[in-house]
Amino acid sequence: MKLRIAVRSERSWRSPAADSSGMTLVEVLAVVVILGLIAATLTVSFSGTFGKAKSELAKTGIAQIMQKLELYHIETDRWPAMEVGLKALSEGLADPKAAFYLEKSQLEDPWKAPYHFVVPGPEGRPFEIISYGADGRPGGSGEDADLSSANLRSGP
Repeated sequence: MKLRIAVRSERSWRSPAADSSGMTLVEVLAVVVILGLIAATLTVSFSGTFGKAKSELAKTGIAQIMQKLELYHIETDRWPAMEVGLKALSEGLADPKAAFYLEKSQLEDPWKAPYHFVVPGPEGRPFEIISYGADGRPGGSGEDADLSSANLRSGP
């Protein structure tokens, strides 16, 4: 009986991946930088979209409050007094079953600031509802721009 001895070369014990060269540190850093630039670009573009979306939500909120104020006027034959303001639509001053009732959270703009109620409104309107935008201060542009019921298409 012959005895066979298997002799393996040093190369046969290595995995195929060990033969190929890996990525250098410079290549890894280049990939990380490129991914970072892509992420930064997407973040900036999405943040602008979110700002526009909040402005549109504020316009919708103003329109909803305008509708509820018109229902308030129909049911009570008057507009809320300046001292009472939009609280006339909620906070115990309105019956939750009333057609004009709004929850307190619906009287806040998307930036969690209260909508402002001005009596009388501009150009002969009975009232104006204002959101001061993201910065919460009068004036501004872009996301900080003021939104007013006077600038919406329909109004009392």
